[in-house]
Amino acid sequence: QVQLVESGGGSVQAGGSLTLSCTASGNTASRYCMAWVRQAPGKAREGVAWIDSDGSTIYDHSVKGRFTISKDKANDTLFLQMNSPEPEDTAMYYCVLDPLPCADIEVVIAAIGKFQYKYWGHGTQVTVSA
Repeated sequence: QVQLVESGGGSVQAGGSLTLSCTASGNTASRYCMAWVRQAPGKAREGVAWIDSDGSTIYDHSVKGRFTISKDKANDTLFLQMNSPEPEDTAMYYCVLDPLPCADIEVVIAAIGKFQYKYWGHGTQVTVSA
């Protein structure tokens, strides 16, 4: 079992910056994919950034060049550095983890538009004002 706890959400002005954190505990195994998934009011959940256990990363086009996902492996902590956020980035942000490699998850999302991750945090709200 894996527990994920997010922190760092809040309100930020467009063009500012914000860093989200997620601490993982429990049996994370040796190979897994961690990601940030967000859900805005009235919209479907969408993945924005993924990082594999080998450090390779994938970004959704909507955040590429603005957001950076990283991981402190020693402390099992996941980060999302949000630079130049826009009002459209306002959402509940969830930290997720799955035993599948990120590349396999990307294939599933490309095929059916979604993926059900095995472990979820409770989420942290990010609100970006214009």
